[in-house]
Amino acid sequence: MHIQYHSPVLMVKDIEKSRWFYEKVLKQEVEVDHGLHIVFKGRFCLWQADYAYSVVFGKSCAQPEKRGCEQLEMYFESDSLDEVFKALKVSGVEFLHEAIEQPWGQRVFRVYDPDRNVVEIAQPMEAVVLRLLKTGMSEQEVAQRTSEPIEMVQEVRRKLAD
Repeated sequence: MHIQYHSPVLMVKDIEKSRWFYEKVLKQEVEVDHGLHIVFKGRFCLWQADYAYSVVFGKSCAQPEKRGCEQLEMYFESDSLDEVFKALKVSGVEFLHEAIEQPWGQRVFRVYDPDRNVVEIAQPMEAVVLRLLKTGMSEQEVAQRTSEPIEMVQEVRRKLAD
């Protein structure tokens, strides 16, 4: 028997509002649209909550009291973090915080989706390693700071030399 992980599913209050956020604001591409259930390329899904609960529980039921930011974070990466940050600022999206540097060196910012789930947008770790190497840190120092394997840091160094 083989079980393979597929994707997270966000139960959302308003499928159209959430679709707009992920498709238009975050530029994610819809792979399959079933109306009340949408699959995005990159493998995450939206499901209209009231309908989903009736399907899952076999009857209409109230949504859980605690929803949103304390329960889930969607994670995205971008090589152009500053550009994305500016675009989201203009869009009127609610920010959890401005761009910050995590203890492992990765620059990130977080916003809320329409259901107040946290959405993190961060630099890819290869970009973090590259930035730290360019500051003069040794491969070992970068590996220690980022918790990335030394082999990954060395591979980024080789790409930098090319």
